[in-house]
Amino acid sequence: MTTEFRQQSSFFPMLLIGILFFVFGFVTWLNGALIPFLKIVCELNEFQALLVAFAFYIAYVVMALPMSTLLTRFGYRNGMTIGLGIMVAGSLMFIPAAQSAHYAFFLLALFVLGTGLTILQTAANPYIVCIGPRESAAMRISIMGIVNKGAGFIVPLIFAAWILTGMDQFSEEALALLSPQQQAEQLQALSNRLVVPYLYMTAALLGLMAFVYFSRLPEPDLFEPEPAVDAVTTLVAETEHATDAADKNDSDWRAIWRHPRLVLGFIALFFYVGVEVIAGDSIGLYGQGLGVTHFGILTSYTMAFMVVGYLLGVLLIPRYLSQSTALVGSALAGILFSFAILFSSTESSVLSAWTLGLAGIPEVPDSVLFVALLGFANALVWPAVWPLALQGLGRLTATGSALLIMGIAGGALLPLVYGYLAHSSGNSQSAYWMLIPCYAFILFYALKGHKIRSW
Repeated sequence: MTTEFRQQSSFFPMLLIGILFFVFGFVTWLNGALIPFLKIVCELNEFQALLVAFAFYIAYVVMALPMSTLLTRFGYRNGMTIGLGIMVAGSLMFIPAAQSAHYAFFLLALFVLGTGLTILQTAANPYIVCIGPRESAAMRISIMGIVNKGAGFIVPLIFAAWILTGMDQFSEEALALLSPQQQAEQLQALSNRLVVPYLYMTAALLGLMAFVYFSRLPEPDLFEPEPAVDAVTTLVAETEHATDAADKNDSDWRAIWRHPRLVLGFIALFFYVGVEVIAGDSIGLYGQGLGVTHFGILTSYTMAFMVVGYLLGVLLIPRYLSQSTALVGSALAGILFSFAILFSSTESSVLSAWTLGLAGIPEVPDSVLFVALLGFANALVWPAVWPLALQGLGRLTATGSALLIMGIAGGALLPLVYGYLAHSSGNSQSAYWMLIPCYAFILFYALKGHKIRSW
């Protein structure tokens, strides 16, 4: 397939995948607002509340293998349709969960939603990598990231306006004045606020499911890789062809472990998704603990900074920045902001006044601002790691993509580690130290790990 035809044929797939990325962002970053909400409704501590993230993201680990098999059997378009159908089921499950106010039902519904997203993510990310030149893949993923995090910016605002109005009557002080029966009735009324929004979400997912099913979306293996253009690239391509030939003697899931940059990329994504979810989902709890009244929309702060980072990626990659250089900068920024969270004030809002305040955005304590700034540091990690990790996989690309998707397990496990540290120490701020070794590994991958072609 020629480059000209590739460019002409990429518009509709990009549009459809962009819509799917908006859905990813809307459903995923709803968790950031949902966590402090369920903390009140189900009377949870910080560790228990962050089980929301665990139930959602652990689905990527448990279901990545069967979902990749499903894609191989039914194709990408039909697989996406099935994924959206599973999400419809998960969205509907929120209705009895809200009516019963039982935390386990909420967790089960979140797992089902995560299962549907697993197949969509496994299908969508290779599309963005393969639909154009590899060297600009991070730029295309950045565009998808803007859509994704734009949804993540919008959803907490919608959730706060629709669900979190009049929260004063549900504060610990207000509830303490009521009898146990009255407390239960109040919390049940708060939980029931979720029913109508999730009915609307179900309808939207059904509409998108029909749109994808009747679309003429081509399979990603129709897009041929760019030819080698110089001697060095040719040598690398020949080496990778030899590795691919050796891979044919083994099953796909055993063969991919022969590719260090893929395996190390999986580990990098594990740490990245963990720190991304901590930045997006813990900021509401952290702000709530510091007395920030608008804690329900703090995830939007993190998402806004991520959008800024993605915009820079679109402008700078690959013309001014290579994907690996962008990854180095992201890791260094993450380390810097993590130290800033640990040592900045939880009472002063001077930095916030000079940044958010000038834009008319409600101020937050400086340490909360640095948690939000992690969104800027995180923005280009996912776009940069994917093309670097998938390079040279050939027929193993789909299987390698499934492995990278399993790295999303970091979003299930690392927030629980943060929640445990915060709850056991009684200090949410000090628990953020765990971010530093995560960013350190991402820095290693950016400098060295992605260059390793054999063990």
